[in-house]
Amino acid sequence: MRSRKSSGPEAGELPWAVPGLVVGVDEVGRGPLVGPVVVAAVMLDDERPIRGLRDSKALSPRRREALHDEIMAHALCVSIAEASAAEVDALNVLQATMMAMQRAVRGLRLPPSRVLVDGNRLPPLAVPAQAVVKGDARVACIAAASIVAKVRRDRWCQALDERWPDYGFAAHKGYPTPAHLQALRALGPCPEHRRSFAPVRQVLRDEP
Repeated sequence: MRSRKSSGPEAGELPWAVPGLVVGVDEVGRGPLVGPVVVAAVMLDDERPIRGLRDSKALSPRRREALHDEIMAHALCVSIAEASAAEVDALNVLQATMMAMQRAVRGLRLPPSRVLVDGNRLPPLAVPAQAVVKGDARVACIAAASIVAKVRRDRWCQALDERWPDYGFAAHKGYPTPAHLQALRALGPCPEHRRSFAPVRQVLRDEP
C-alpha cells in the first residue's frame, strides 16, 4: 500500500512539481496605512529541512522569530525586497507588490527553475511561475517566505515606533485599527503614511 503524502506546508510539493531549485514568494503589508510592502523569496535546502513551517499568521511572534532565524541560517538563499510607501502611492498597492516580487526574485543568488507565489496573481517573471492560493499553508517554501517577510516588516514597524511613538506602530503594525485611526486624526500623517489610502487621504483633506 502506498503511503500518503502529508498535507500542509511541510510536505513542500504540489501535483505539478518538477525537479530543480524552487523558490517560494510571499508578501506582507498590502493592507496597512503606513510603510512598505515587504516581499521575501526563499529557496529551501532539502538536505536541511525546517520543522514547523506554516503561515506566519498562525504562529506566535516568538515562534516566528525563531523560525525566521532558522530559515536565514539554513535556506539555500533568501532575497527580501520592498516597495516603499511612495511607490505604493504612485503605482497602487497591487502593482507595487508585483514590482517588489520581481525585485525579490531578481535578487536571488541562485537562479530558480520555478517560482511559487502565494495568492492568485503573478508578476511578470523570466522563469516559470505558478500562483498558489493559500500557498503559505500548503507549500513549505512559501510558508518560509511568509515568515521572513512578516518578521522583516514587524521589525520595521518597531523601528518606526521608536521614531514616531505616539502612533502605536509597534502594536498595530500600521493596520487601520481604531487606535491607529484615532492617532492619525489627532496627529496627522507621519512621513511614512500612504497618502493614497482613504483614511490618510481624508485626514489630509480635513487639515486646515
